[in-house]
Amino acid sequence: MGSMSIWHWIIVAGIVMLLFGRGKVSDLMGDVAKGIKAFKKGMAEDETPTAVPPPSAGEPVRTLPHQGEPATANTVAADRKVV
Repeated sequence: MGSMSIWHWIIVAGIVMLLFGRGKVSDLMGDVAKGIKAFKKGMAEDETPTAVPPPSAGEPVRTLPHQGEPATANTVAADRKVV
């Protein structure tokens, strides 16, 4: 008596169908499907990376030195003396 058999579930499903009718149950399932699709669409939109806009014409282009080239700019850490 502790576990629910297949007959219990069939009777429960029959009562639900009688109470709500076939139309309301199918509408409910359609709404659930729409919610799942909207959730997946929202997750897909979050995963797409945002495009970085190109620098404007008035903004100077900054370059980084390559590994083989020594850095020519003085850094703040290089100017400090260790005591």
